[in-house]
Amino acid sequence: MKKRVLFICTLFFSLNGFSQEGKTLVTINKEKTTVADFKRVYEKNLDVIDSEEAKDVAKNLELYINYKLKVKEAYQLKLDTLPSYIREIASYKNQLSAPYLQDTTFITALVKDVYFRTKNEVKAKHILIRTTKDATPKDTLASFNKILEIRNRIIKGEDFEKVAAETSEDKSAQDDSKTGRKGNNGNLGYFNAFKMVPSFEDAAYTTKVGAVSMPFRSQFGYHILKVDDFRVSKGELETAHILITDTTKVGKTRIDEVYAKLQQKEAFEKLANEYSDDKGSKANGGKLNKFGTGRMVKPFEDAAFSLKNEGDFSKPFRTRFGWHIVKLLKTHAIKPFAEMKKELTAKIKSSSRMQMSETAVVNKLTAKYSIVENEEAKEILNRKNIRAIAKDSLQNIIISINNKNITQETFVKYIRNRRHIPVYVLFDMFKSQEILSYYKENLIYTEPEYAYTLNEYEDGLLLFELMQQKIWNKSSKDTLGLKTYFLNNKGAYNSNELKNIKGKVINDYQNFLEKNWIADLRNKNKIKVNKRQLKNLIKFYDKK
Repeated sequence: MKKRVLFICTLFFSLNGFSQEGKTLVTINKEKTTVADFKRVYEKNLDVIDSEEAKDVAKNLELYINYKLKVKEAYQLKLDTLPSYIREIASYKNQLSAPYLQDTTFITALVKDVYFRTKNEVKAKHILIRTTKDATPKDTLASFNKILEIRNRIIKGEDFEKVAAETSEDKSAQDDSKTGRKGNNGNLGYFNAFKMVPSFEDAAYTTKVGAVSMPFRSQFGYHILKVDDFRVSKGELETAHILITDTTKVGKTRIDEVYAKLQQKEAFEKLANEYSDDKGSKANGGKLNKFGTGRMVKPFEDAAFSLKNEGDFSKPFRTRFGWHIVKLLKTHAIKPFAEMKKELTAKIKSSSRMQMSETAVVNKLTAKYSIVENEEAKEILNRKNIRAIAKDSLQNIIISINNKNITQETFVKYIRNRRHIPVYVLFDMFKSQEILSYYKENLIYTEPEYAYTLNEYEDGLLLFELMQQKIWNKSSKDTLGLKTYFLNNKGAYNSNELKNIKGKVINDYQNFLEKNWIADLRNKNKIKVNKRQLKNLIKFYDKK
């Protein structure tokens, strides 16, 4: 029922406050609707009207007036103050404003960048000096200076891998004496889009082959990286494998036996089911999930990508998991941009990269708005007991955005339950949030389509609540009224028993109640239709 009402509202929504200039078509009390207002509503719905009779301009104007009278009644009854209405509108505003908080130009460029990074891959090595999320500015500076010193050693001629093994705080760079695992000396191999955190990916794709990047930060800390190679992506593979986890001579003998059987044309799937120690894949003929470069351990990746033809299988090779034989099932080349655009856009919107889009919006708004920070009021950021300061002492303005003043109290409320992040970081987050909030609050003045759609939804919810009170609840709960209506109109039905045709009678009773209600509303309000403009409007559509 709510959907039906909202659809009706779409049909009969007027652009209150955003009317185009033009002649007045109808006046309800002192509220005027122009020809342009009505034309927009009428033309918007011509495609969903399926009969010439329903397209009648005069009839549509009468329905439009009835709709306007109902909405006016809802506001007079203060239905817009109901908690349920306020909650639903707040939720809808968040949904409706979401697209406006994305920088579409930025996203379009980002999709193109991500496609380039999907189609091409880099080989890099890195060094990491860790910093925690709640690191103080002093600790952050110390980490930055440390990684800068390390970079200077490499720039002066020291070997990157040697320095990485000595200094990197990425544990995979060093040898592990407990497990006997050899460190990778910072080598990450080849990777492409979405394999690394955004800041790392950005640095890798903007650093020239052979060059060492300047320090950059991720959520893990400060990095430097060196790009060793850049190449066109090899795409993705579907493969199957047989795994023997025994790395002793017994395991080697066993994998060689399997390989001999394959050379004798025995089915790979059958042998995988019989011999493989990979419980997750053996029942499926050894089949693995599709993968690209950077997803498997290097020996496995090298063996898989060296296979040229679908159906080819490798010689036995060893990884830290044991002995393998891999078979190429299918290759997947990188699709054209047009085919991947939708997929990549969805990936970006569901990834942390969307924060970059929001940041781009905040940066644009910051340049556009007049934003003033009150340095004296910001002194509270240095107080250890900031969350315990009395409300009366938090009334100074801490930020002004155009004509909106934001007090210290608002900031302290924002940080009260955010104790794991330093206060100075929270202030920057708070400032960005307030800029976006100001933008959202003013969308009705800056974005006409947003204003139209929001007003339409607001009026639709009010009309739904009003119809419940005036018509639907009454028709279902007023059993005496329903019975009286049935008895007075018995001749219109083919049954003498109300219970046999109750649904039909309820529907007719609702129409009866609404008709009387509309008549009452028309009597209570002063309605004036400009007949000359209506006549011109009818002629206009007759010519079409």
